Amino acid sequence: MKKNLLISLKLTLVMIILCAVLYPLFIALIGKATPGSGKGETVTVNGHVVGYEKVGQKFTDDKYFWGRPSAVDYNAAGSAGSNKGPSNPDYLQIVRDRIDSFLVHNPGIKKEEIPAEMVTASGSGLDPHISPAGAYVQVKRIAAVRGLDENKVKQLVDKQIEKGILGPDVVNVLKLNIALDNL
Repeated sequence: MKKNLLISLKLTLVMIILCAVLYPLFIALIGKATPGSGKGETVTVNGHVVGYEKVGQKFTDDKYFWGRPSAVDYNAAGSAGSNKGPSNPDYLQIVRDRIDSFLVHNPGIKKEEIPAEMVTASGSGLDPHISPAGAYVQVKRIAAVRGLDENKVKQLVDKQIEKGILGPDVVNVLKLNIALDNL
């Protein structure tokens, strides 16, 4: 019995060193070698951090492009989807409300022209991207609010499209809004 207890104590000590010391240090070193040194890829404007490249932010002002809705209100500490299916009446009402709100803020747009991503949350609730169609559908509103030519705003969207290698083309909403402010 004494022999088994000593062996189990030694094994416990070895596993504590491996799992609670060496493994976290190894992961921290890998994080330091990544872009942003493990703190995320920040976006800075005039020396101030204004957001993260891979985390969506909430834009609700009509003078900015809006991103996808978030089931967690863009709280990066609580990333999650809504987990409600398309047959759930509560979820359907939320989507209808989002459609109505989008139409109010984007006059002249028909319900059928709204890309699905503009009224449905992503799986993580933190998606920083929208499709080019999601950006183009907002051009008229932004041009009107800012007093800009629609073609100029559309050209700005064209410049911000990130070509997808294995997936679809996307537009980073934060970067697009920063470029919009710089016009």
